[in-house]
Amino acid sequence: MTLLRAAKQDGYREIVGADNGTLHLLTFGILTLQPLTNYVGTTQGEEKVLTLLKGKVRVEVGGHVFEGERDGVFAGRATAFYLPAGASFAVSNVGEAELQMALCGTPCDEVFEPFVVKPDEVWARTVGKDNWQRDVHDIVVKNAEGRVHRIIVGETFNAPGMWSSFPPHKHDNYIREVEANMEEVYFYQLNPENGFGLQAQYTTDSSVDQAFRVQHGDTFLINKGYHPVCAAGGYQLYYLWMMAGAQDRVMIPNDDPAHAWVKK
Repeated sequence: MTLLRAAKQDGYREIVGADNGTLHLLTFGILTLQPLTNYVGTTQGEEKVLTLLKGKVRVEVGGHVFEGERDGVFAGRATAFYLPAGASFAVSNVGEAELQMALCGTPCDEVFEPFVVKPDEVWARTVGKDNWQRDVHDIVVKNAEGRVHRIIVGETFNAPGMWSSFPPHKHDNYIREVEANMEEVYFYQLNPENGFGLQAQYTTDSSVDQAFRVQHGDTFLINKGYHPVCAAGGYQLYYLWMMAGAQDRVMIPNDDPAHAWVKK
């Protein structure tokens, strides 16, 4: 199953486990904490990136204490925390409102130092043009080279009616300097929350050819194929994206040649 529907749950909710049947290198879950509550966990054999979605948080790991605050994904840039493999950690809601964090993980044999990515360290830029213009925020991408093993995390913001991951691209085949081979997960948020977007996925041979109406809190697993996204009219669409590949840590999307002409 590639689309996983939203479900509200206090505490940690695993959405993509290690044995999910679709992906091999990514795990994902949402941590929801009410005021003055905390969560204690361990990364085990994974490196993890904890991305703050909303609330005020304190993260303790490996003798470090990090903090962050965000009113919501549409209200400002992210704060994110890198946790190395084999680490115990504690997340505390130190604010007066609900806290929500996204936990992205991938297997890791090396141990790196914990670190925080602050909002002013997020690389924000506008990508595309016309009705496929969107804002992309790199959170743990090039800025983390040499400080992580394989995890990549970022955010994309679509204005109402706008497309992203466009022209449609894929990254399921390793061709040096042409295409990366990376799994990916999308986690969506909508503004207003009752909105929706459309998520397509297809391959050139049409062995995969499907589209989904995605809603606030849904999760989409991408193991292959082109995967463009569109926001419905009147609704902002956001998705957190996380990637991991076996060969290297270079993002090289390969555009569908049938639609790459729009760049010209």
